[in-house]
This record gives sequence, structure tokens and C-alpha cells, in this order.
Amino acid sequence: MELPLIIAVAAVAIFSVFITPKAKSNGAFFNGLSPKGKPPGLLMLTFSQVTTWIFARSLLNAAILGFYYGIWGTVAYAAYYLSFLTGAKIIDSVRFKHGFDSIQAFLTDRFGKWGTQCYNFVVGIRLVSEVFANILVIGILFGIAGSSSYTIAVALFAIVTLVYSMLGGLHASLRTDLFQMVLFLILLAALTIVVITTGHLNTATLMFKSFSISDPGPVLIVVALLQIWSYPMHDPVMMDRGFLADRETTLKSFYHAAWISFACIMLFGSFGIVAGANAGSGETMNQVLLRILGENPMLLFNITLVISAMSTLDSTLSSASKLVAVDMRWIEPSRANGRITMAVFVMLGLLLVFWGNKDLFSAVAVSGTASMYLAPVIFFSLWGGRTDIPLWSYLASFAIAITGAALYFTESAGHSQLLGESHKYTKLLFISLTVLISGCLLFWAGIVSQKQQPQLSSTTG
Repeated sequence: MELPLIIAVAAVAIFSVFITPKAKSNGAFFNGLSPKGKPPGLLMLTFSQVTTWIFARSLLNAAILGFYYGIWGTVAYAAYYLSFLTGAKIIDSVRFKHGFDSIQAFLTDRFGKWGTQCYNFVVGIRLVSEVFANILVIGILFGIAGSSSYTIAVALFAIVTLVYSMLGGLHASLRTDLFQMVLFLILLAALTIVVITTGHLNTATLMFKSFSISDPGPVLIVVALLQIWSYPMHDPVMMDRGFLADRETTLKSFYHAAWISFACIMLFGSFGIVAGANAGSGETMNQVLLRILGENPMLLFNITLVISAMSTLDSTLSSASKLVAVDMRWIEPSRANGRITMAVFVMLGLLLVFWGNKDLFSAVAVSGTASMYLAPVIFFSLWGGRTDIPLWSYLASFAIAITGAALYFTESAGHSQLLGESHKYTKLLFISLTVLISGCLLFWAGIVSQKQQPQLSSTTG
């Protein structure tokens, strides 16, 4: 299977480079404008939203969760895609209600430089983890970690995607996203038809795991429903696409992306459910699928993962260059500096691939937990319109979220057992609830303290 997969990947990569226009202005490189200076249309923006969020790690996670926890595991992962609905509300408020041109500008207005520094820290971790995770999936498909095929596949994939990303920046990413999404949908439809015709995809198979509220799948559904309020705001790829087009096009792209993404994740996750229902003792998901489907369907399965990895990686790199050069202003916002930034992020991602954690879902859970410090910001400052939240409330909420993210990482990796021996997703639910409730209480306490200050001053006088 390796040679056909290599040929397929090479074909997609070469065509992606072929359709990539070289960015001739900063507007094209950082803001996605066409050579004529026009923003993306609804179809391009929607498909770009979908394909940059249905990345290889997501597909693999949805299938793996389905394999172990049945339909409830896949539903849990699909629930994260409701973030498009909350993301639409966030963008509409930041951009069209409050009039800011970036999330950083809003946070600076509300909380000063600390507002953006905390945010950029979380966003930076998110971007590096995305580069790492999508490169890692390629390595998993092509060989065992440490093997020559693994190393070569990872290096070539990273270099090819970096090349066409550096050529055209965000506009190139939007164009290749459109092509890659169309190809992804064709392959997903073909794979679904194959699985259905084998007779393995049916109601009995999908429901091979019964529902129990204390099981990992249902617990993870609750976690997702807690994290989707803040999750989109910490994802720069989604947020960047909220500032490209007019209000109607932007909101429609978010709404359409929500249902398309949910459907795609459920479809791909169902392959993992099929594998779980037919698994023998000690069999992995890929081994089961290869046994019951054969080599050609598995080739389609792997090609869809490669395409989604490529489409996400180029978008992540364009967002990374915009974050460092435009939003953080660490360097001059030029195309040359943007390209250098892309190369640095790819190197960081490669370092993590060869020396980092190999748990794909841990990156989602850790960044999702860290992002929850933004939930009270959204509830009180953005949607509530409060401008009197003290800085200490913001910083304390940030500190608790980062602590919670670190705690989950150590607990899920087995480095600590401070929360006992319960399942790691039960621990994640407890941590998420604690972070969310604590953050909201801190913001409420900050409002109360601000109201009491004039009274205290008056009494003292």
C-alpha cells in the first residue's frame, strides 16, 4: 500500500504547488486577498473553514474514539465542531458589534498588554501543536517511529507543504483548501459507499456500545459542550477567517462549516466504530479495517488523512506568520518575515514529532482546557459588554486554566495521580468544570470589587 499512497500524496502535493499563486502583496500573504484585491467568496471561505478544522488528527481522533467508545466517542469529538456556531457569535461581536479588527485588539482594549500576552501564549502553543499533530499523522501512516520510511515521509511532507505555503501565504492556503476540500469530499463519499456495500455499516454496528452517562464517551460529550464556548477564540486559524469577508458571507461560512464538519466527522468516525464492533482480541483499528475492507478502501482511508493533514498544515503556517508579524508585531509584517516564521514553526513541529508526546488527543484536551480562561472573557467582557473587569480577574483565570491544562497533561500521561484512579476523561470533566466555574467567579468578584471601590473611597473621605 505504501507505493500507491506515496504516488497519491505526490500528485496532490504537486497540484497544490501548481495552483498556488505567488503572493505579490502583504494583503494577499497575510489577509487572503486575491491578486485583484478581493476577499474570498462564500464557497471558498466555507470550504477553507471546514478543511482547516477537519484535519488529519481530528479524523484519526474521531475514528479512534469510535473504535474504543462507540458512537458516543465519535459524537463527543463531533460536538467540538459546534465551535463554529459559538465562533460565529464571537466574531460577530468582536468585529461588527465592538468594531475591532482582531482578537488581540479587543483584549488590549479590555486588559492592556497582559491581555494579549496571555492570549498569544495560548495561541502559540495551539499553532505549534497543530503543526506537530498533522506531521505526526503522516509519520504514523508511512512507518514505525524511528524507521527510515517514517523519517523521510515526515520530512518530505513538511518541506512540500512549507514550500507552497511560503509562496502564497493565506491566499494560497484558501485556494488549496478549496481544491483539497473537494477532493476530500469525493474520497470520503467513495469510502462511505464502499463501507456501506460491505454490509458492515448498519444500526446494530453503530450502537455496539450502549449508553451510560459515566462511560468515557458520554463524559467526553459533556467536556466538549463545556469547552466549545472558548475553544474557537483560541484557534487563530478559525478566527483569522472571520476577518476576511463581509458580515453576511462571514456568518454564513461559519454556519455552513458547522453542519458540514459535523457530518464529515461523524462519517469518518463511523469507520472506527465499524472497526470497534468487529475487533478481535488485541487488534488495532487499522488491522481490523484492513481485514474487513481490504487494501483499496484502506488506501482511500489513508489518502483522506494525508489530504486533511496537508490542508490544515498550510493554514496553520499562514496563521502563524500572521500571528507573529501582524498581531503580535514581533517582526516587520513583510512577506519575507512571514516565510521565515513559517519555517520556524515547521522546525518546532518536527522537533516535537521526533522527541515529543505521541498522544494525539492530549493536544486537543490540553489546548481546549487552557482556552477556557477565555470563557468568562467572552461571557462578561465580549457578550456582556463589561469594561470594568479588573486585570487581576483576567490573570487569575488564566493561571487557573494553565494549571488545569498542565494537570490534565500529567494525569493523562500517567506522571501524576492527584485526582485518583478514575478515567482520564472523567478527570478532564472535573478540571474543565473547575476552570470554567472558577473563571466566572473571579470575573464576578472583580465586578463586585470595582463597585465597592467608590463606596469605600466615599466612606474613607
